[in-house]
Amino acid sequence: MRHKGINKEETRQKMVTAISSGFRKQGYAGIGVDGLAKAAGVTSGAFYSHFGSKGGAFNVALIMGLDEVIEAIPTFQREHKTEWVEAFASYYLGRPHRENVDSGCAMASLTAEVVRFDEKVHIIFEEKMIIIAELIAQGLSGESSEECSARAWSMLSILIGGVNLTRAMQGVTFSNDIADSIKLTAVNIAGETRSVYEVSSMN
Repeated sequence: MRHKGINKEETRQKMVTAISSGFRKQGYAGIGVDGLAKAAGVTSGAFYSHFGSKGGAFNVALIMGLDEVIEAIPTFQREHKTEWVEAFASYYLGRPHRENVDSGCAMASLTAEVVRFDEKVHIIFEEKMIIIAELIAQGLSGESSEECSARAWSMLSILIGGVNLTRAMQGVTFSNDIADSIKLTAVNIAGETRSVYEVSSMN
């Protein structure tokens, strides 16, 4: 029974990963249930059985995508200490991430989709984004938590909008130049950082 349970969970995880990639690459309106089910390697009936609807699948994909960011930020903070913002911005605006839309950050690829959804999805998005901003703020040094929070939101906005701008450009050289400029701005706005080991001392 345990073996079957593991297989079932693994199957669902593969499905969630596949639909998440589909939404990130093609957008909500750009792919239908049949396409999502095919990408996940299941029938449309199995898709509905797992997610209930296309909208339900989007909710799951959104949560998964934002949870990836929630897990990634502390990792950058631990590994890069006071240089974590520059490392994160370099990754976020790096060419591999810019060109890999289907498995790239959900903040960049799904935010515009959330705008078109109802209040329930907005609430999910807002709750996750607040957690993300708080994690960023904890890795910044400032005179107050409000100041750090403001800089965190500014940094996030620049990175999310910036990576989409670079993705829309045709020329690689031009896209690289824009990415470098946006990275510099994001790092400057984030300002002074602190090591993750100092986070607990922040009031």
